[in-house]
Amino acid sequence: MWLKSLVVALLLQVGAASVAYAAGPFGSVNVGNWIGGAFSNDATGDFSHCAATTPYANGVILVVSQNAAGTWSLAFASPSYRFNKGENAAIDVTFDGQEQARLYATAYQPNMLTAIMPVNVVRTFQKASLMVATAGRAVLNFDLTSTGPVIAALANCVTKVKADGLNKAGDFTKVAAKPQTAPDKQGSPPAGGKPTRSKSGTGFVVSPSGHVVTNNHVISGCVGDIKGNLTGEAAMTLRVVSSDANNDLALLQAPSTTTFKDFVRIRDRSIRSGDSVVAIGFPYHGMLTSDFTVTTGIVSSLSGLRNDTRFLQISAPVQPGNSGGPLFDTAGQVVGVVTGKVDALRIAVATGNIPENINFAIKTGVLRDFLDNSVVPYQTAEPKGELKTTDIAGNARPYTMLISCNGTEQADAKR
Repeated sequence: MWLKSLVVALLLQVGAASVAYAAGPFGSVNVGNWIGGAFSNDATGDFSHCAATTPYANGVILVVSQNAAGTWSLAFASPSYRFNKGENAAIDVTFDGQEQARLYATAYQPNMLTAIMPVNVVRTFQKASLMVATAGRAVLNFDLTSTGPVIAALANCVTKVKADGLNKAGDFTKVAAKPQTAPDKQGSPPAGGKPTRSKSGTGFVVSPSGHVVTNNHVISGCVGDIKGNLTGEAAMTLRVVSSDANNDLALLQAPSTTTFKDFVRIRDRSIRSGDSVVAIGFPYHGMLTSDFTVTTGIVSSLSGLRNDTRFLQISAPVQPGNSGGPLFDTAGQVVGVVTGKVDALRIAVATGNIPENINFAIKTGVLRDFLDNSVVPYQTAEPKGELKTTDIAGNARPYTMLISCNGTEQADAKR
């Protein structure tokens, strides 16, 4: 009886990262030992997520869910777990002894770690027979025999509830639709006939009102909605407030119902050549980790290509997808906006040498002028003391955002 009660509680909790209270289940998902259904936000009555769970002999209970925005998550729960709220952990998963992925999980509840599953991991999870999860010294095996139909049932659950409402919820394992977990990289042509493909970059929150800074080239050519994802949170639709193609900056706005207690502070003192810096962003999202990456380096020069004084040259390694991300000093304050790297192939052709770690960031003077012109209530701060890189990264998690959209191939090529 206690196990059934715990399983129901976990199904309710799995949406707690973005929902204050949850109620359900509505309808049912019953596949093998997996049970679940649809759940609502109890504070508003709106549909929240569909989830299913099953216990294992190793003492861990798996919870798989898809929320109303289409984001998949995988949770590891146990009555013996004692996590601090907000604690993070890296979990390496191996499927059928071959395909591997690293998931970044957060403890939203003391007895459960929840990780976002990228679509490529969902596909593998759906098809695999065995998953080995490693976290620190703990190694656990999970039989995935029934995960194919349970993923299909959960996808069907989300589709049905969004179309028909919670009051018409039924048995979602019947006529289960194929899961919409992996949209084609090549999208349908927009008006005008040009094909689209997914593109992404990085942004960061600069005000409690949800103003988000990124590069103009990250959003240039976007077709349809621009999405923003904080790690472990559901995607939100961002509105373009203003853009500056000449300085490669763009300002986005989160929904008016969203407020942020955590946002960046911009360094109020000039940075110097040789100062240490930390770059955070989402390079090659979907191919590498689903979490942001952290790289370190120094300010190599106070000007960019051809002595362009709007830019810093930095040695911190950055890749496609880092664009628009924050560049921090050792006090955790923003000293620039990562904008790109030197064209190594062009330099190699011209000089015969391949350049290393020549990357660029937009200076805060340019950023502040842009924000002032857009009347954004950003905050500045004097650098005081030094933080460990791990602390800078941890502090950045609540306001560093994956920015994504569908863009035309022509626009994508310009990046």
